[in-house]
Amino acid sequence: MSEIQQKADSGKGGKKRAKKMSTKIDMTPMVDLAFLLLTFFMLTTTFAKPNVMQLTMPVKKTDDVEDTKIKASQAMTIILGKDNKVYYYFGLNTPNDKTVAKPELKVTNFSANGIRQVLLTRQRQQPEPIVLIKPTDDAKYRNMVDVLDEMNITNQKKYALVKVPKDDLTLITESAL
Repeated sequence: MSEIQQKADSGKGGKKRAKKMSTKIDMTPMVDLAFLLLTFFMLTTTFAKPNVMQLTMPVKKTDDVEDTKIKASQAMTIILGKDNKVYYYFGLNTPNDKTVAKPELKVTNFSANGIRQVLLTRQRQQPEPIVLIKPTDDAKYRNMVDVLDEMNITNQKKYALVKVPKDDLTLITESAL
């Protein structure tokens, strides 16, 4: 609380002056209240939970298990390149098969009008597309996370992380020319 202290009279004669009074404020209750509020808010708030994406990893490959075959009509390949570039094409890149035409490589980015619109358009054209995600050595980890987020946002059911074959790397270098 606060109290008013009065100064004693010095005993000198002369003019009477008004008594000077000083106040002393006790800060203990205010400090107690501050700590009570601080502990109350610390104990009643909920901490932010980290967002984690569920990934289903395949089992180890054994000799009796065959590779899964994908139809070219269902396949869509996304290649993550350097400088945050996203290359994509529809179908499979099979240069040894002379009956299948070379895929047309297109470039986009990670914006909402970029790879997200491509994925949504592909889902409208092909009801159950299978997306093959192929990060190059020049791609950043952030690009990989962004593509996985796009898979989640567009509700893509089937996608796989695949190593980039040399055929796809040559396709990128040819398109840059």
